[in-house]
Amino acid sequence: MAGNNGGPWGGGGGTGGGDRGDRGGRGPGSGNNGGGGGGRRPGEGGPNIPEIDELMRRGQERLRVLMGGRGGGANGTGGGSGGSGFGRGTVILGILVLVAVWAFASVYTVRPEERSVELFLGDYYQTGQPGLNFAPWPLVTAEVIQVTREQTEDIGVGGRGSNEGLMLTGDENIVDIDFQVVWNINDPAKFLFNLREPRQTIRAVSESAMREIIAQSELAPILNRDRGIIASRLQDLIQSTLDSYDSGVNVIRVNFDKADPPSSVIDAFREVQAAEQEREKLTNQADAYANRVLAEARGQAAETLEEAEGYRARVVNEAEGQASRFGAVLSEYEKAPAVTRKRLYLETMEEVLGRVDKIIIDEQSGGSGVVPYLPLNEMRRNSGATGSSAGNSTTGQGGN
Repeated sequence: MAGNNGGPWGGGGGTGGGDRGDRGGRGPGSGNNGGGGGGRRPGEGGPNIPEIDELMRRGQERLRVLMGGRGGGANGTGGGSGGSGFGRGTVILGILVLVAVWAFASVYTVRPEERSVELFLGDYYQTGQPGLNFAPWPLVTAEVIQVTREQTEDIGVGGRGSNEGLMLTGDENIVDIDFQVVWNINDPAKFLFNLREPRQTIRAVSESAMREIIAQSELAPILNRDRGIIASRLQDLIQSTLDSYDSGVNVIRVNFDKADPPSSVIDAFREVQAAEQEREKLTNQADAYANRVLAEARGQAAETLEEAEGYRARVVNEAEGQASRFGAVLSEYEKAPAVTRKRLYLETMEEVLGRVDKIIIDEQSGGSGVVPYLPLNEMRRNSGATGSSAGNSTTGQGGN
């Protein structure tokens, strides 16, 4: 029994010494010696090399010390307590790792342009705000959504020949329309839970709203002046429809890019448009001429009426004046008939003879009181006519 104290495989007994002796080159039969000392080579009296079990025991002891356990001795009791400490440290380390993994899965970050929707066992719980958020996994999960980014839906933009933009107007014409809807998300929870296919829903609602507006309009205003009005009506109609769905979508603007006739008839349509413009120009010119002539005629008529009114007022006033004057003369005549009669005679003769180029001399006066006079006015007129004719003749001779 004393020979087996060297290790679990009995390396310290006599038999082991014999084996080492055999490997050392000793003669046969020497391994039967029970004493191990006689079989050593010279120099083999030094310390022995540690065995594998000793190395393992030392490593376990060091690991127990590192994990917070108490180190044991070489006996069996120390090894048992070391194994228990190693298991408890492993469990604690595993728990810490699990807690770290759970915390990593439960904490998430939301950017300023994003919002998060937290779900508790699949049902809506709350909306996360920008910053660091905590959702205890796996009971609460979160989905982060971009809410401020502008997203677009192009409808009718696919080149000519695409039927998506062909729409029927109120006057039974076909127009090819391209427009763009720009939108973002204002309620992430409604956007996630109330719309199964958000983009397809927005496209369908936008196209339906545009067709409704175009069906109530005529072709010419759509092509020319009513694009801004149509875009404003379209945005309001799309927004009201999406709000009725509780979609959580906000329509930012509508870009009305193009409105043209179909490509197959666009040349003929342009010719018709040119003819209509020419007709409108000629109509405007005719209306301008008619307005000018009519204004002149109305002005002349008004002028004639004003002249007639003035003539009427003048004649009436003169007649009234003459009648009043005659009445005054009559009253004076009734007071003094002879004097009034003579005055009337003299005034009448003065008025009549004042327009006659003659001189009348009363014969009763004998002509002695009349002084002859020279017709100076006539002489001046005659002298002026003679001087001008003489000047003309002189000028004619000088020219000759």
